[in-house]
Amino acid sequence: MTPDRILITGSTGFVGGYLRSALAAEWPAAALIPGDADVTDIAAVRRMIEQARPDAVVHLAGIASVPAARLAPDRAFAVNLGGSIAVARAIIETAPNCLMVHVGSAECYGGSFRAGTALDESAALAPLNTYAATKAAADLSLGAMAAESGLRLVRFRPFNHTGPGQSDAFVIPAFAAQIAAIMAGSQPPVIKVGNLDAARDFLDVRDIVRAYTLAIAHANDLMPGAIFNLASGTPRRIGDILHTMISAADRPITVEIDPARLRPVDIPSAFGDATAADRILGWRPTIDLTTTLQDMLTANTRPERTQIP
Repeated sequence: MTPDRILITGSTGFVGGYLRSALAAEWPAAALIPGDADVTDIAAVRRMIEQARPDAVVHLAGIASVPAARLAPDRAFAVNLGGSIAVARAIIETAPNCLMVHVGSAECYGGSFRAGTALDESAALAPLNTYAATKAAADLSLGAMAAESGLRLVRFRPFNHTGPGQSDAFVIPAFAAQIAAIMAGSQPPVIKVGNLDAARDFLDVRDIVRAYTLAIAHANDLMPGAIFNLASGTPRRIGDILHTMISAADRPITVEIDPARLRPVDIPSAFGDATAADRILGWRPTIDLTTTLQDMLTANTRPERTQIP
């Protein structure tokens, strides 16, 4: 598939900026259309899709953090579930040949991670927090719509991804921001942290958006409702990541546990199997986490602190 028009919901967010760069590099002639309608407004979403006439929609818009969803569950369900259904319905009704790339989350697997093995796409969705429940509900609802209504759909379940420019509401950017403040002398040499023993499957956001681009390129080869994990297959202990980042600082830094940063429910280890993405899309992560961490520290310590990309 060589798209002429690609609409991106949530295009101004962290992942959206990287995705725009990846799509522009792959298809320089394609029109990249910001999908800036309120996804909870069904009529506005329909107008957006009808006017854009896209060949592909990458649906990024959503409540993206676990704490934000927990604090506003009604809003989280309205945006993450209702918004996804509104986008899908508008595509079915006004642009039936359009591909929908839905960006879900590996958080959906939740309790299944207790098995202690790398989970593939056949693992049960067993969400343990509001955010994960909203994403699981959207994933399943869209899958049903693809089966019943012919929606051209590919569903991604990316594991933790990070990179320069991500909000410090997430763990690694929070480390980077605090270390940068310490190195600048605006914060005492103490870093506040949550659970350091948890291990997660971390990827670079630039690898993640490459998968979304590949999905569009392979659209004509995919079954409607296809599901892909995006994972490295390697769990990384958060405390080890912090140690790597502190080692790059120019002064000693003390670590303190902050109870406010601890989740009510936490899984000791969560990592995934992305064999399907490798086999069908030709995707596998290529950017080492050490490179990602260094890029984030560099971005945070630049005088201008420019948003990337």
